[in-house]
Amino acid sequence: MACAVVLALVLAGLGAASAQAAQPVELAAPYEYLGWGNPQPPASVIAATPIKDITLAFVLSHGKCEPQWDGSRPLEGGSDQTAIEAIRAGGGDVDVSFGGWSGKKLGSSCKTPEALAAAYQKVISAYGLAAIDIDIEHGEFTNKKTRRRVVAALQIVQRANPQLEISITFGTAEDGPESAGVDLIEDAAAIGFQPSVWTLMPFDFGAPVANMGQASIRAAEGLASQLSARYGLSSAAAYAHVGISSMNGKTDESDETVSASDFGAILSFAQAHHLARLSFWSVNRDRPCAGGKKNEADSCSGIAQQPYEFTDLLAQYHG
Repeated sequence: MACAVVLALVLAGLGAASAQAAQPVELAAPYEYLGWGNPQPPASVIAATPIKDITLAFVLSHGKCEPQWDGSRPLEGGSDQTAIEAIRAGGGDVDVSFGGWSGKKLGSSCKTPEALAAAYQKVISAYGLAAIDIDIEHGEFTNKKTRRRVVAALQIVQRANPQLEISITFGTAEDGPESAGVDLIEDAAAIGFQPSVWTLMPFDFGAPVANMGQASIRAAEGLASQLSARYGLSSAAAYAHVGISSMNGKTDESDETVSASDFGAILSFAQAHHLARLSFWSVNRDRPCAGGKKNEADSCSGIAQQPYEFTDLLAQYHG
């Protein structure tokens, strides 16, 4: 009997470990940017919260189609590799994000889909990645030729790494993707490429928004509708490719604030529709501002909150 009990406990433990391992790395991995904002050591985030995975940003171009962290720090042998190793030693994993708003983008520097795919692959191979995020913004997003190059390169990468999780992250209007976003989806569908998830960034709308939770939900609904139309998917299948990456606290717009209550509403929506990804920008900001300051956009949220309040909420998301 004792042996049977021990065996049952072992099997139960193995089952739990398998269930945990089965959760996609990008499913609930908040962004952290190590380039500014007095970032917390990523391993300390893993230790202090229930979150296990982190999206580290950003890989950019160093010269001609050469990927480096922020376009200036080496892939291997530097502080970023040390951070990744520490996250993994703590039982977590990383989703590496390419792009962002600032800096020189690989999609623009690499002049062919094959060259761009090779740049992505260099990073994937350097770290043995299970997940990548292409945060396509600014010139990468607005230039039609570059957008097409990005999706063509990602199709090459997907074929070479069929188990790789791929997120494409981009801005949105309140009712869903704007014209550049719609074109991006159309270009991908036209060549038969479907990433793991299309992730919207529902903030910085440019007009006053009273309820950022509901605005984010409306944008995600609009994205699901676009995916249904472009890929011929059912509503449930479309939502299985939808992601939301919010911004915690004050956004770049003075009249926008994503409260913990807003993020809770987004979380409930994600749970109800089994979204492929839920994230936010950023862990750096997931703390109140010191000394009564209203906002330090790169290092605190600008709202009254508990440290890691948004990270703790995100950790509740399991698809």
